Amino acid sequence: MNGGRSRLRSTRNRTDGGAAHGPDSRVVGALLDVDGLVKSFGGLRAVDGVTLRVEPGERVSIVGPNGAGKTTTLLMILGAIEADEGTVHIAGHPLPAQRHQAMRSVGFAAGYLPLPDRLKVTEALRFFADLSEVDDPGEAVDTVINELDIEHLRGKLCMHLSSGQRTLVGIAKATLHRPRLLVLDEPTASLDPDIAFRVRDRLAQINDQHHTALLLTSHDMREVETLTERVVFLRAGQVIADGAPAAIAAAGGHDSLEALFLAEASRHRATQL
Repeated sequence: MNGGRSRLRSTRNRTDGGAAHGPDSRVVGALLDVDGLVKSFGGLRAVDGVTLRVEPGERVSIVGPNGAGKTTTLLMILGAIEADEGTVHIAGHPLPAQRHQAMRSVGFAAGYLPLPDRLKVTEALRFFADLSEVDDPGEAVDTVINELDIEHLRGKLCMHLSSGQRTLVGIAKATLHRPRLLVLDEPTASLDPDIAFRVRDRLAQINDQHHTALLLTSHDMREVETLTERVVFLRAGQVIADGAPAAIAAAGGHDSLEALFLAEASRHRATQL
C-alpha cells in the first residue's frame, strides 16, 4: 500500500453478493446506512468521511491499526456520540432524531462493558430483557442461555465470572431482544484460544439461525477472515478498502489480510515517531 492518502481499489462488485457503492450512492434496503461520517476531537480528525452499508444478514469487519477511527465510528453508529458531519440510518431510522427506534434493531457487545456484579447471571439478563421491553423476558433469557451454552452460569454472580464467561454473558445480553444488527467491539480480545473459538462459533450460529447482521472490530485478522465475509479497512479515519478479505489483501500486494494489517500497523507506528 502506498503512503499518503492513497486508496485501494474497492473489491466489491455484484458477484460477491453486494452492489458496488461509492460516497454518492445509496443501497436500497440497507440495514445500516452510514454516509460521510466526520468526527474531530480538538484538532484531531479521528473519522474523516466514512461511508459504509451493511445488508441484513451480512458479516462485516471494520479493521485498521490503532488510531484508525474504528471505535469512534462504532460509537457514532450506536448514537453514543454525535457526528460532526454525515448521517447514520439504522433500519431506516436516522440518528440522533430516532435513536430510540433505531436501537430496537441493534445489540452491542464488548469485553469492556460492565455487568451488574452483585446480580446472578439470570437476574442480570432478566433485568436487561425488561429494559429492552422484551415481550416474554423469562423465555428470552432461557433461549439465549441455551443458544450460548451457558446453562452452568445461571446462578453465578456476575462478579465471579471469568473474562470468557463475561464475554458470553455480554453477547447473551446483546441478543435478548433479537436485534437485526449485532455490533461487537473486539469480541474475543484477551480470551484464551479455546474460548475465543467458542465465542466465534456462537456468533456464527446467531448469524446463521436468525439472519442477524454482524458488524465487528478486531485486531485478530484470522478471526476477521473466519467470521466475516467483508472487510472495511480504515487508515487515519478514512476507508481505504472495502471488500472480501482475500481480495483486499491481494489489492494491497500481500498474500493475507494479516500481512496487510501488519504492514499498515508498522507504517502507522513509523508516522508517530
